[in-house]
Amino acid sequence: MPDADAFARWCSERRAHIEAVLEHTLPPAHEAPGRLHEAMRYATLGGGKRMRPLLAYAAGDVVAAAAAWVDRAAAAVELIHAYSLVHDDLPAMDNDTLRRGRPTCHVAFGEATALLAGDALQALAFGALSDGPGEGCAARACAILAHAAGSRGMAGGQAIDLGDGGPIGSLEALAHMHGLKTGALIAAAVRLAALGGRTLAPSEAAGLDDYARAAGLAFQVIDDVLDVEGDSRALGKTAGKDAAQGKATFVSMLGVDGAKAEAARLRDAAHAALAPFGAAGMHLGLLADSIVVRRA
Repeated sequence: MPDADAFARWCSERRAHIEAVLEHTLPPAHEAPGRLHEAMRYATLGGGKRMRPLLAYAAGDVVAAAAAWVDRAAAAVELIHAYSLVHDDLPAMDNDTLRRGRPTCHVAFGEATALLAGDALQALAFGALSDGPGEGCAARACAILAHAAGSRGMAGGQAIDLGDGGPIGSLEALAHMHGLKTGALIAAAVRLAALGGRTLAPSEAAGLDDYARAAGLAFQVIDDVLDVEGDSRALGKTAGKDAAQGKATFVSMLGVDGAKAEAARLRDAAHAALAPFGAAGMHLGLLADSIVVRRA
């Protein structure tokens, strides 16, 4: 059986490490334009589950990826995630005032600076990938991240969530939306890290993709459960907002117990996808477990 304490230490060490990597990657607040750089750091540092970097580090372990490359991949994905949260919270989008237990970026710095901070974080993410470990790696990495963040990925999922295409009327449509909005960037974390290691057999590459899709969707299913069962203080963001806005969620379609059962099914699918990797996939498997049992 895996050592739960050892896994908790691994997660804590990786979170501290990516915090240091992000601290080094972000422009210092004392450098002009200081208020913009301060907003970028505010939006990125000092909080969050860091699930995407954890997935990158676990995937890097599976393929024995170069440590410096996994740092770049983990930072790039987290910078995209931070930018997306800044923009999602804006009044024109979700109009939220609480993120990670403190005022959202636009509340703290104003809408104009928040918009620019998101833009700059996105640009910085691609800069982080500019020096890959092998010929053509940086170009492939930028293509993966662009697809995950663009209209066929995260931005497209957000557009659907805002009503582009009409109301979501089926479980399949809901899963598709979240596969884009949430799952695409989670899958990118795994794929980017894997670029820096050994060449994967086709079955292994497919296994990582299947794992990432299942884990990414499970993450969103549990988000929907926590929106109903959690409280704003524990979540660090406004609870109950989906129901108040009448949004389609896994809970609204399946009920709380049904959503939890769906998350467990997705966790099992994620574990099954790791079969080609044996013990090397342990941390990825434990992360899938942690996604399903999390409380915030």
